[in-house]
Amino acid sequence: IRMAFQGKIKCLFSWVDHLKLQAVSQAAADLKQFCLQNAQHDPLLTGVSSSTNPFRPQKVCSFL
Repeated sequence: IRMAFQGKIKCLFSWVDHLKLQAVSQAAADLKQFCLQNAQHDPLLTGVSSSTNPFRPQKVCSFL
């Protein structure tokens, strides 16, 4: 009986590992879909125009 119980536990642990892997795979697929849907709004992919870039060097007004 003990051996049968250990076999069932091993099977359950295997099933849990399978479910974890399946959940991670689904999360990765969801993340990929989100990234592809929002790629046109990503400044790292599309670039930032110099007029709207908040990190551009400020122009200094100087008189000669």
